[in-house]
Amino acid sequence: MHLKHLSLLNYKNFESAEFAFDAKINCLVGPNGVGKTNVLDAIYHLAFGKSYFNPITTQNLRHGSDFFVIDGSFQGSTGEQHIVCSFKKGAKKVLKRNGKAYDRISEHIGEVPLVIVSPADRDLIVEGSETRRKFMDGVISQSDRDYLRDVLDYHKVLAQRNALLKYFAANHRFDAETLGVYDTQLSGLAGRIHNKRTAFMEAFRPIFAQQYRAISGRDEPVTLSYDSHLTAGPLQGQLQASLEKDRVLQYTTRGVHKDDLSMEIDGHPIKKFGSQGQQKSFLIALKFAQFQFMKQQVNRMPLLLLDDIFDKLDEHRVSHIVGLVNQEQFGQIFISDTHPERTEAIVKAIHQSYVSIRL
Repeated sequence: MHLKHLSLLNYKNFESAEFAFDAKINCLVGPNGVGKTNVLDAIYHLAFGKSYFNPITTQNLRHGSDFFVIDGSFQGSTGEQHIVCSFKKGAKKVLKRNGKAYDRISEHIGEVPLVIVSPADRDLIVEGSETRRKFMDGVISQSDRDYLRDVLDYHKVLAQRNALLKYFAANHRFDAETLGVYDTQLSGLAGRIHNKRTAFMEAFRPIFAQQYRAISGRDEPVTLSYDSHLTAGPLQGQLQASLEKDRVLQYTTRGVHKDDLSMEIDGHPIKKFGSQGQQKSFLIALKFAQFQFMKQQVNRMPLLLLDDIFDKLDEHRVSHIVGLVNQEQFGQIFISDTHPERTEAIVKAIHQSYVSIRL
């Protein structure tokens, strides 16, 4: 997949902008605040139908505007694809591919395989389990639409079950039969989701370990494990066992919506015991492993977006990343940086075609 042209209208800080991307490595350079990250986010928007940094659509509008348009032309193995994402205040966001609008934006996921590496990824370590579940879901969904459909359906049924629990509490009544319908639906969906997350982690874990060694330059014991209630057995029985607790708390306490990833280094949680350098290596290894996993699954080269990561890394880790990128394992790459000279020195070492775009 290769992005050839990008056009922005009233998107974030851009009133109107056009970009041509003819090289393998495309560097967006300039001082803070000029919109380098916003260009990368626009590319992400075309792949996922939403912003990576701010999922609230109205907050992606340029100040004073009531609509935005992101327009991109991609060259893929099946020919050229024209993707447009547009939004107008008071209306629904519209995503079109080759002139045809999607009924649901989720139907587009996977058409433009993409991985972004950003300082914001630190949330994967420091924030709650929801962030890490979204990471798993984002990786698996790009190559498995059935999985994405199951996740979306699971959360709909979960919301309905929680609403029913609140209704029971507010009205001092209980209907086991109605609740049982939701339990059955949740259990079936949860079983499929758990099986696919388990299979994903089995395939992903060794790729991650290899990427961590390559980036850190060390053979530190890092572990990535999948924690789920369903490890103890099917969800149906667990919902029945936790029924009284759920009724008191008025929400569903067991299920795959509580799944998490455990991240450790040398047997200890990296959140508490990992140095800043170890955490940075861990996060970049996660994203580079995501790239390699997706490439295997979809048999296509994802786009790789590197947002301001060289400013956050020491020279040792930068050199390892450059070495990885120079192994012809990557397709089109987009880099944002505040230091043009540093970026040019880095990309020259990669020995690939590059262009530097000053904003």
